[in-house]
Amino acid sequence: MSGSSTHRPDGRPRVVVTGVGAVTPAGPDAATTLEAILAGRPSAVPITTWDTEGHPVRFAAEITSFDPAPTIEPRDARRIDRVSQFGIVAAQEALTHAGLAGDGADPDGIDRSRVAVVIGSGVGGILTLEDQIEVRVTKGVNRVGPLLIPMMMSNATAGLVALRHGFHGSAFSVATACASGVDSIGHAADMIRAGRADVVVAGGSEASITPTAMAAFARMGALSTRNDDPASASRPFDRARDGFVMGEGAGIVVLESAEHAARRGATVLGELAGYGSTCDAHHITAPDPDGAGAIASMQQALADAGLAPSGIGHVNAHGTSTPLNDAAESAAMVKVFGRHGPPVTSTKGVTGHLVGATGAVEAIVGLLCARAGTVPPVANLSDPDVDPGVDLVRDTSRAIAVGPVLSNSFGFGGHNASLVLVPTDG
Repeated sequence: MSGSSTHRPDGRPRVVVTGVGAVTPAGPDAATTLEAILAGRPSAVPITTWDTEGHPVRFAAEITSFDPAPTIEPRDARRIDRVSQFGIVAAQEALTHAGLAGDGADPDGIDRSRVAVVIGSGVGGILTLEDQIEVRVTKGVNRVGPLLIPMMMSNATAGLVALRHGFHGSAFSVATACASGVDSIGHAADMIRAGRADVVVAGGSEASITPTAMAAFARMGALSTRNDDPASASRPFDRARDGFVMGEGAGIVVLESAEHAARRGATVLGELAGYGSTCDAHHITAPDPDGAGAIASMQQALADAGLAPSGIGHVNAHGTSTPLNDAAESAAMVKVFGRHGPPVTSTKGVTGHLVGATGAVEAIVGLLCARAGTVPPVANLSDPDVDPGVDLVRDTSRAIAVGPVLSNSFGFGGHNASLVLVPTDG
């Protein structure tokens, strides 16, 4: 990738990552999450937050010890859905990591009118919605809470992060199901390249381990039913896979123009060099079996980054542990990379599927692993069921040369999104 240190060959600003934050079933922050993923340590457990009697699926990758304090005051937390609590906490970590967590006017003179927030979610505040429907049915319409709408709306997390930190640039949510996190980061990069923002707080948040959501996904046949062995239930690319494991959490990155980051002396983790986004236009839930949309998404991201497929050091696959997705993605990767492609992992064997947050968390993990020159193993992979040309990482982490990572996310609605992240040294 030629060009100046701060601008691309086409003259647009380079976009760099200066902070990351995560709240996941594998850990309360990005570092702990990464540690669990590198160890291949699954996080699925029996559901504890509601009574699962009579439900066909009684386990999930649940965040069992989440405490929003001290980031969110208890009085405020009661007025914020769990999905936004996750996003606020992850954003606080990312902004602190980036050196941008101060309130009011920053000593470095950051222009808060040039800081935007883009945080996606597949379903938004569904926990609050379910609770208030029950209130209406059992207690009457006059007992429905006045905060239902601001707590359930998908844009609440972005708005609350902007409110908390006084960011006056655009603040909105992207909803492309399981691709929401990646599309949010991609749109954030496009805003910086277009000169509409200097800094964007971007990612995804989800909290959909609720009775109705779990029942609905189970009725679709999308979820694993290994109630007696939750830890082994999420099995990306494994022949014994029987569906995905619902997860929850948030992943947030801080993106900046390279010029802005250099001006304030920020530590740069890497460059967000490429973004691709397509739609299968094939089926509302099933992927195109030939992987045409996924192929196009990856190729777009590579072209945007100015890289040939051989320039990718490893791939963090969507890898949901569902037969249709894994087969389509496997075929797509062979089409893009050939039969001697880069090492491939899926982190969902550890974290489960975080729906709208999953792509953002995986982009963070992918970048941190690319910086460290290591690829996590696919947890619970004992009998690979992929094209032989896909080089899945098994059993233990694999050391590789430091280099770019491609991270995929695909979602209901036929959405496909891919990112290319290029790490800095160290």
